[in-house]
Amino acid sequence: MKKTVVFILAASLLAACNSATGTRNKTNSAKIVVTKKVTDTAIKNVEIDKSVMNDANAILAKRQVPVLCYHHIREVLPGQSETFKSYSVSPSQFAEQMKVLKDSGYESILPDQLYNYLVHNGPLPPRPVMLTFDDTDEEQFTIGAKEMKKNGFKGVFFVMTVSINRPRYMTKEQLKELANDGNAVESHTWDHHMVTKYKGDDWNIQLVKPRKTIEDITGKTANYFAYPFGLWNKAVFPELEKAGFKMAFSLSTKRDSTQPLYTVRRMIVPTQWSTTGMMKAMKQTFKLD
Repeated sequence: MKKTVVFILAASLLAACNSATGTRNKTNSAKIVVTKKVTDTAIKNVEIDKSVMNDANAILAKRQVPVLCYHHIREVLPGQSETFKSYSVSPSQFAEQMKVLKDSGYESILPDQLYNYLVHNGPLPPRPVMLTFDDTDEEQFTIGAKEMKKNGFKGVFFVMTVSINRPRYMTKEQLKELANDGNAVESHTWDHHMVTKYKGDDWNIQLVKPRKTIEDITGKTANYFAYPFGLWNKAVFPELEKAGFKMAFSLSTKRDSTQPLYTVRRMIVPTQWSTTGMMKAMKQTFKLD
């Protein structure tokens, strides 16, 4: 998501998914058990009733969960553009942001938890946050994952499969390690081609094949997708469903009233913000208490 226009800085102020009303119950009851962290040391099992299936209105009405979006974690050099700055944070900024989130009582969640919350009324920690990373940059592994781990966080890494093993991008081994450490490794297309321009075999090249590539690398399912440039149209929804994706993440565009799971919003964190400014923007964007 590097090469887009300045609208993204305005775009960066929004993201996520919301809380509770209007459920419909299905007769075929299926329950799954998840593990919920109750304190730093206590764990208990919580049943999720999969017969509860929230409709679009119920999903849109739910309390919002902040979803932050990072790209580069590196120092901005003199002369680099404002657009580049809007997609970057320095290593020290990122470390400070992770510490402040932790000290403020936030706990990271992964896409499965968000999906179960939105669709099945599954549990979340009192202060959930989702930390997402786009474009496969190597420093997301060498700096981002390391700083998250210090604070007990897990992240979601949206990968362009064309970039794997290239210089300055993550390797297969690094992606496998992220997945083994409990992070989510998900799809961001093959080559960052805009989904609004797909036709013919593009759906297979950009949706189906990258998902399989990621699953072959990690040995885990890749059920979630992030739109290049945060852009989408209604034509993508049936294709995402066909390809097996459960949710898709955009940036600031308004959620679709009929398909909120395929238009989950995120907030980009730019280098121009202080940590205090980032926390304030997050609370305003997601209407947090």
